[in-house]
Amino acid sequence: MNTPLILTLKLDQATFEQTNTLRQQHFPPERNVVPAHVILFHQLPGQQESAISDSLKTLCAQTKPFPFSLPSLQFFGNGVAINVDSPELTQLHKTLATTWNEWLISQDRQGYRPHITIQNKVDSKTARQLYEKLEMQWQSTTGWGEGLLLWHYQKGPWELAKEFCFAQ
Repeated sequence: MNTPLILTLKLDQATFEQTNTLRQQHFPPERNVVPAHVILFHQLPGQQESAISDSLKTLCAQTKPFPFSLPSLQFFGNGVAINVDSPELTQLHKTLATTWNEWLISQDRQGYRPHITIQNKVDSKTARQLYEKLEMQWQSTTGWGEGLLLWHYQKGPWELAKEFCFAQ
């Protein structure tokens, strides 16, 4: 398949369910076509899928599941996200960005600020209200990165291309 590829972190089941529930509650339903996720790369070349898969297989075989925290919320004008803090995730992103440097679009070359978007593409007043409501009750939680998910971008719902689990 020659469609662009997206790379996300595979979240542990409890974290995925918690964040996906928030996304389902607050993301505009007509635009909520993918589950909750932490993107590592927004667009990788589909024609390089085999090489990308080989890189991921090797890297994931050498990577153990790692913890992350969801310390705070982020208001970004027309939406709300949950910040993700993990030195291991940041290092993983840096390693892959170096490996795939020639393939990266400008968006994926910018500073990496991992997050889980739970609301987007709404008016700023609606986003501000949700941010303030959730901020009053937000408690930092932790989760685990269990692997990486490679997706085909289909201009709508994503199609899972391959799952790469971290070493146990």
